[in-house]
Amino acid sequence: MNPPLKKLPIGIQTFSEIITEGYTYVDKTAHALALANGGKYYFLSRPRRFGKSLFLDTLKELFEGSEALFRGLDIHPHWDWSRRHPVIRLDFAGGVVQSPEGLDETIHELLGFNQRRLGIHCESTSIAGRFAELIIRAHEAGGRRVVILVDEYDKPILDSIEHPERIAVLREGLKNLYSTMKTQDAHIQFVFMTGVTKFSKVSLFSGLNQLEDLTLDARVATLCGYTQADLTTTFGGHLAGVDWDRLKRWYNGYNFLGEPVYNPFDILLFIRKGQMYRNYWFETGSPSFLLKLLQRRQTFLPALEGIEASEEILDSFDIERIDPVTLLFQTGYLTIDQARQSFDQWLFKLRVPNQEVRQALANHLVDAYTGRLPSERLNWQQAIYDPLTQGDVAGLIAAIQRLFAGIPWRNFTGNDLPEAEGYYASVLYAFFASLNAEIIPEDVSNQGQVDLTIKLADYIYVIEIKLAPRQARRPPTAPESIGDEGAPEPARDGAANPALAQLRARGYSDKYRGLPGKGLFEVGLVFERTARNLVQADWCAVNGTTD
Repeated sequence: MNPPLKKLPIGIQTFSEIITEGYTYVDKTAHALALANGGKYYFLSRPRRFGKSLFLDTLKELFEGSEALFRGLDIHPHWDWSRRHPVIRLDFAGGVVQSPEGLDETIHELLGFNQRRLGIHCESTSIAGRFAELIIRAHEAGGRRVVILVDEYDKPILDSIEHPERIAVLREGLKNLYSTMKTQDAHIQFVFMTGVTKFSKVSLFSGLNQLEDLTLDARVATLCGYTQADLTTTFGGHLAGVDWDRLKRWYNGYNFLGEPVYNPFDILLFIRKGQMYRNYWFETGSPSFLLKLLQRRQTFLPALEGIEASEEILDSFDIERIDPVTLLFQTGYLTIDQARQSFDQWLFKLRVPNQEVRQALANHLVDAYTGRLPSERLNWQQAIYDPLTQGDVAGLIAAIQRLFAGIPWRNFTGNDLPEAEGYYASVLYAFFASLNAEIIPEDVSNQGQVDLTIKLADYIYVIEIKLAPRQARRPPTAPESIGDEGAPEPARDGAANPALAQLRARGYSDKYRGLPGKGLFEVGLVFERTARNLVQADWCAVNGTTD
């Protein structure tokens, strides 16, 4: 008879409760040992709900010498349990900071909590003075140097990310707190700070430039998150009968230069909900600011699938000049696909981590770029999905025309979105991604690259998009399909479709000819600025596919 399965630690970030109450625990203590023996000042950036808080609480119990909690874990035989250090923990995860005064009040409350817990009285009333005095007195009272753990160090700034007028003052308030640690180095044994974003050292860490950044360190790539081995061993009983390939597609794929990991929150909720595939992690946070930023910067959404960035872009969050790629990576919507060195620096090719993120992010992008309510989205998705899965290109073109005709006028007020070809490609990309179609943006051939290749239900659509001059063209009525050797039908005003003409002249679809499938289509879409819609659309059904 199999033993009963352990309870799932959903939402529990207290190490002692997980151990004493018999919850399932993935042992990360080998990482803790390596960090404690290998350095002193550390920083780790990870997306939300990746287990950062639990790891900090594990460090707290470790340095406080709670030996009984660690019996049977990797670190137990290698740690000196006679050495107990006073621990100061500053946790900014709770509450929302909306002003500099609110930040000061929060910091004073955190310092006061640590004073009471350690039984220490401080005379100083300033933040920097009080924190310094707390460190010194804790060292004197305990006889050993202090351990400082800071959780969600950046949350006070992220709370005001849509209010840049507050940011500079909040940043100075945090810098005033964190820089105190540098002046008290003689009294400090170990520092570990976590957050979602990595601010540049000159903007927030100028007073604490000795921090070792672990964010892109292969040695700790699996410090947060669950590996495939964790799932098959620790959660093996809970995941009996699971389709492992499908689980990987949905939730695996976060890569920090080591073995890819799953988001723990996804796995725990997936098990709790009877192995139902849903957007558990994505639903816990709203990317509204991110979506607004992508629109404001006119980000070409298809390019996000294969963008390449330097290490500097990935690990330095500049609040005065936010790079959407930085924000997408640090918040978990992009991850590392490949790494390479060029001209003596590391370059990273990025990708969307998994199906959950791709589909959920696409849904939000559809709503943001079209100005429609989420309740209205399903009808548009169905109108595009049905012809895509049936090889009905004429129906697809008609649905695209209705889609753009339905985008509210207010979406274009005060901006130049319809002036950019990338806007139309971005809207289509978001819709296709929300349907869980396989998308190859800027699909490369030996003659160049086509804007989008879409694969769904064994059909392949090779799509080129152009932006026409301001004068109106003929309505987008698709011609009858033509054979492999045929030519695109000219527009009624005598002008050939430039998008389809380029697509065919350069043989963008050649590499897909002869592949098994139901159909291969070349589609040329021409949009116009004033109409803000399709003004010309032509297509060819290419012979040469086989069933």
